[in-house]
Amino acid sequence: MVLVTMALALPVTFALAVTLGSTPIPLDAALAALVRAPSADPGVQEIIWTVRLPRAITAALAGAALSVAGAQMQTLFRNPLAEPYILGVSSGASLGVAVIIVGWGGTVGAFTAGISGLGRLGVVVAASAGAGAVLALVLTLSRRVRSVVTLLVVGVMVGSASTSVITLLLVYTDPQRAQQFISWGLGSFAGTTWADLALFAPVCLAGLGLALAGVKPLNALLLGENYARTMGVRVRLVRTLTLAVASVLAGAVTAYCGPVAFLGLAVPHVARLLLGTADHRLLMPGVTFLGAATALLCCVATQLPGSGVVLPLNAVTTIVGAPVVITILLRSRAARTGLAV
Repeated sequence: MVLVTMALALPVTFALAVTLGSTPIPLDAALAALVRAPSADPGVQEIIWTVRLPRAITAALAGAALSVAGAQMQTLFRNPLAEPYILGVSSGASLGVAVIIVGWGGTVGAFTAGISGLGRLGVVVAASAGAGAVLALVLTLSRRVRSVVTLLVVGVMVGSASTSVITLLLVYTDPQRAQQFISWGLGSFAGTTWADLALFAPVCLAGLGLALAGVKPLNALLLGENYARTMGVRVRLVRTLTLAVASVLAGAVTAYCGPVAFLGLAVPHVARLLLGTADHRLLMPGVTFLGAATALLCCVATQLPGSGVVLPLNAVTTIVGAPVVITILLRSRAARTGLAV
């Protein structure tokens, strides 16, 4: 019943994301615009199809992708603090964006303002290239590392090194261009076009499909790598595939939305507590629905319906989510007894 409730929450939050915003739109008017009815208001139809529908689809895909990637990382590393960006994929994407903003600036850096054309494409390509470079490095090192703890440390060091390079670039760049990078780093579901979704959506859906298909070996890994080997699991192959899927999901979201905080870390914990199980056959669908619904709610909150003010996405995800997660974790029996959630 909890899983069904999570699934039903998705269309409800999606409807809220489409109807609520700086200009609230009645549900009947939004439905008429969605089906392009003859009676639909042309202005409402333009808002729905050009701005809100792409934004809501982006939020749902990004929330599901980050949450599933976070669940994969927490199981793989057996670490409740693991999240999609822990191996430095986000830092690599940020480094790529920092390079292009510092090098060109101007409209290329105005990511959160909804840029289009070569400027938008430049940011996406730069972020994808940075994330891909870090992913290739981590996957190469994973073949030579037996312990996941060692791999985790290596990933953290790669991310720290990328962050240090970003800091050096920003120190020696124009303050206006540095501000552009900071704005991009706050995250945003807005500005995504249908052309962006033509690539972003298939990548996310493919990654989610692969993650859902790999629940059986992840269940075996819950009891440790040695147990998984006795069950016939090819641990090194599963580790490589899991890292690749999670990193691609996180890298795609970062490329189009910026580094979105909180979702990948917190949603898997909330899903485990609500479902009462760590079985990935239930957990992965639950995380997918809950992550998408949570991202849609955060998308609504950033718009402050009726005010015309747009809040930074990461400020909303952290301020709204952190107290909820802390409360749920402290009320759980696992937290009180000192066990990993």
